[in-house]
Amino acid sequence: MSRLKNRFEQLKQDGRKALIPFITAGDPNPEFTVPMLHAMVEAGADVIEVGVPFSDPMADGPVIQRASERALAHHVGLRRVLSLVAEFRKTDQQTPLVLMGYLNPIEIMGYEQFADAVQNAGVDGVLTVDLPPEEAHDCVALLRQREIDQIFLLAPNSTAERVQKMDEVGSGYIYYVSLKGVTGAGHLDTADVAQKLTMIKQNTRLPIGVGFGVKDAKTAKTVSAIADGVVVGSALISMIEASLDDPEQAKKDIIELLKSMRHAMDSED
Repeated sequence: MSRLKNRFEQLKQDGRKALIPFITAGDPNPEFTVPMLHAMVEAGADVIEVGVPFSDPMADGPVIQRASERALAHHVGLRRVLSLVAEFRKTDQQTPLVLMGYLNPIEIMGYEQFADAVQNAGVDGVLTVDLPPEEAHDCVALLRQREIDQIFLLAPNSTAERVQKMDEVGSGYIYYVSLKGVTGAGHLDTADVAQKLTMIKQNTRLPIGVGFGVKDAKTAKTVSAIADGVVVGSALISMIEASLDDPEQAKKDIIELLKSMRHAMDSED
């Protein structure tokens, strides 16, 4: 059983929801990443999404785009990201890690070599933003052989048939994009999300994580009431960007926010 499947099943048994923070590997510098991953686990993270810096991150808003630029300035590419994951795994064998990025670096490496590399590093899931399920069979097959989950993004205008396709091809969880547009944009309409999730749940057996628009403890609690997982990214990276000269302050701010989200999500009030 994959770490992701095990984690979501355990959370369901405990009556809790997954807190899923995202940071871009190598931002603001490579030395920050692994200690930050460990700190997020201590703050209550159940699953962590690790962004692979890319020069043309089409689904990402300006905050995460700038994070990629900062990481790329330190020459952090796919191979360096995998080395950081491997370093994290030396002392944490439990927390599921999902690699989130774009297809181009994977194609340059080659699907089979990529599948071997993520397995060796200790990656549990791969979310490739620009790889739709209709075109993912080769990659999915290689990852499944290695018990690694292929996760897909589900848009707000997706049909029931599309959800069923992701259920058939994907595993781990479905990442539901709660807003039309890029990361960090707009206001989260939780009523609309709740209505959409009703349809999605009727067409998939997979857990559903909701991202794009989760900014604070209040929205995390609201989303956790209707979804299986809450994804937060831009809010964390904004804290890194606000303290580029003092990464330790950024870490403290991120820990404080995640702890407040964890408390709100677990609270019965």
